[in-house]
Amino acid sequence: MVDGAYENVASTASGMDRAMEAGGGIVRFAPAWVPRAFCTPGRRIRLHPDDYFPFVQTRGGIDERWLASAVRADNGPLTGAYEGLSLVVDPDGKDLLPFDDFVAHHKGELIGDRLFEKHAKWPMYSKFFDNQQALPFHVHHTDEKAALVDKPGKPEAYYYSPHMNNHLGDQPISFFGFQPDVTKEQVRERLARFSEGGDNRITDLALGYRTQLGTGWDIPSGVLHAPASIATYEPQAACDVFCMCESWSNNREVPEELLWKDVPADKHGDLDFVISLLEWELNVDPHFVANRFMVPYSTEQSKADGETAYVEKWIVFRSPHFSAKELTVKPGQTVTITDQDAYGTIVVQGTGTLGSHEIAAATLIRFGQLSQDEFFVSEAAARAGVTITNRSATDDLVILKHFGPENAELGLHA
Repeated sequence: MVDGAYENVASTASGMDRAMEAGGGIVRFAPAWVPRAFCTPGRRIRLHPDDYFPFVQTRGGIDERWLASAVRADNGPLTGAYEGLSLVVDPDGKDLLPFDDFVAHHKGELIGDRLFEKHAKWPMYSKFFDNQQALPFHVHHTDEKAALVDKPGKPEAYYYSPHMNNHLGDQPISFFGFQPDVTKEQVRERLARFSEGGDNRITDLALGYRTQLGTGWDIPSGVLHAPASIATYEPQAACDVFCMCESWSNNREVPEELLWKDVPADKHGDLDFVISLLEWELNVDPHFVANRFMVPYSTEQSKADGETAYVEKWIVFRSPHFSAKELTVKPGQTVTITDQDAYGTIVVQGTGTLGSHEIAAATLIRFGQLSQDEFFVSEAAARAGVTITNRSATDDLVILKHFGPENAELGLHA
């Protein structure tokens, strides 16, 4: 049985120091693939077509790639030891270093003293989720509710990258929250249908939104959502807590155990408790679009530099828990980009250099193969400025950058 993509995982202080020093505070990641039993892969995250189902039959296909992740996926008893966890590539070529250990070893030197002193870990990750059909309607807990199962809460956000979507899947419509006049009694009635089999039709109570590539949404903890069949870039808090509220998805039933997955044992069967997981006013917000929809806008530095050699835009900016930018370096250009905070990064188009690293957007990756498209930039390296070169004479170099909580540049400090 395949447990994970890599066998050469080790945690050594010498390897961690070597990786930081060799890259000047910028380290490379191996791809972190995650399967989901309740989803159908959309086959847009650049994995080889033969490699989307490398695990035993009940594990499902790979439809997620986790980015800058210091947490493991929660996929039941067959979950691999390092599933979902980012692995730093040791430059000597022998080992892959677990990112949670890497953060614990380097502490503020890596993620900055502000974040490490407050969180004692890297508290977010991003992912590409890539489903041929829509995900089931589900909710992620607030910190208060997640604490009842010894987990943190999970807000998240979406950006629909045009570079990752050569097709839009079977249902490019997302359902978020409820229609403003929906009552808790109506929701309870739909949840009660879950155990009856078939479709409990809970999204009849929701509002659907057509996907606009190049835009995104902010989804706080406690807001129900059924993301569209889009390959989606998703910054989020570092946790895998959820409660599935829809009984039918991907043309098959959703196991009822997923309704109770992160519900305290003494609350199993209590539908009123499930409803209490919802931040009700956020779900029925009549101004949901105005408060949650995100249209990218240029950073102040990008505008000040004239946007001839590069353009950098905020693509995720409403949440204090994380943020993200999209950097486009024009053909043949070399630029130096300064940020105040540490960040993870993924190349979605083009080839060139990032500091001392060779970089290239992936086109076709085998399961277990390394790539040159994902990195982590330490706070010190970010503040010193990262020099990026686009070697192409014709194509843009496009990089997505995901930041931790309370981004200093955005000013979202608690």
